Amino acid sequence: MAKITKVSPLAPAVFPDLPVIDGVRFATVAAGVRYQGRTDVMLAVLDPGTAVAGVFTRSATRAAPVLDCQDKIGGPSDGPAAILVNSGNANAFTGQYGRASVEQITEAVAQATGVAQSRVFTSSTGVIGEPLPHDRIVARLDELTAGLRADALEEAARAIMTTDTFPKGASAQVEIDGKTVSIAGIAKGSGMIAPDMATMLVYIFTDAKIDQPALQRMLSEQTDRTFNCITVDSDTSTSDSLLLCATGASGVEATGNADFARALESVMLDLAHQVVKDGEGATKFVEIRVTGAASDADAKVHGLAIANSPLVKTAIAGEDPNWGRVVMAIGKSGAAADRDTLSISFGDILVAEKGWVSPSYREEDAAAYMKGQELVIAVDLGLGEGKATVWTCDLTHGYIEINADYRS
Repeated sequence: MAKITKVSPLAPAVFPDLPVIDGVRFATVAAGVRYQGRTDVMLAVLDPGTAVAGVFTRSATRAAPVLDCQDKIGGPSDGPAAILVNSGNANAFTGQYGRASVEQITEAVAQATGVAQSRVFTSSTGVIGEPLPHDRIVARLDELTAGLRADALEEAARAIMTTDTFPKGASAQVEIDGKTVSIAGIAKGSGMIAPDMATMLVYIFTDAKIDQPALQRMLSEQTDRTFNCITVDSDTSTSDSLLLCATGASGVEATGNADFARALESVMLDLAHQVVKDGEGATKFVEIRVTGAASDADAKVHGLAIANSPLVKTAIAGEDPNWGRVVMAIGKSGAAADRDTLSISFGDILVAEKGWVSPSYREEDAAAYMKGQELVIAVDLGLGEGKATVWTCDLTHGYIEINADYRS
């Protein structure tokens, strides 16, 4: 069994009180996919007319459930929909067997729920390269459908965890035309986090009424500012999936509404930050702010180079203000940089400027700052107006321990 770890020191004190989203119900079971006595399957059933949008990993070794979901996104939205997620086994790199597992699960869910098979979406997360024991999941579908409840979103968040140390949830409510629209989401993710779309597994639900093409555009745009700006270890998963479902149960039209878009982005960013805060072995949450780059794209390249550097991340873990490693990461990123226009700050402490250590810099001040749990590293390239913010965590002995024992 994977090494059991204590809850991340960066975890929220409690799971948030999420609003019930009309038009969707949830159920969970312990199916024994990999571990006995552990809740590991989640089923969500959504009312007819629910629009479903999705973004997925662009890994060349995408898992069978990802490929199936990609084929189904954008299809008709008139009937009900269902989402089934299992943890413990990623059903990735399993060839024809993996595709057959998805087919049998989606067919069984369709029969049990009355949802068209073309509207059944599945996700799997866990160990790669082992056949998914889908029969264990299929055998529990009657129990799942019988247990569907509107208020079981926290249970769903717990069922999709793998090496996560805490369940992740976030919500927002916004008033449109005098009526309240609710958004609630859950996520799982801890390691293998360098998304090329979103992050590990994320499911967001709203009772707003939005047509599927508009929902898809909104999701894709906001993913680039949230989930695609986090990294734990620079590794992109085979299984990254993010589904956004709009049930329309509130009757409130939110297509093109700016307030709704902001509320959705706040939920997505909250979940993204929680994933970083649960980074395997993490003790520090780090925001990398890059300004003055030649372009926004260059700024993001620099930000990710700093955030993914093992030397930077281990220095942060050791509470060492080793700004030379930040300089190194900028220089190797491949994006435009000029040593003599570069400045670096740790929080409010100006560390370096104009290609040299700042005359006002005191090592003891920076060392004291590095003892905090939430840190900001700011870099200004002095080249233009480009900017980006990315988020990461430190790299500790705990990361090695968790991943060395993951399949044991």
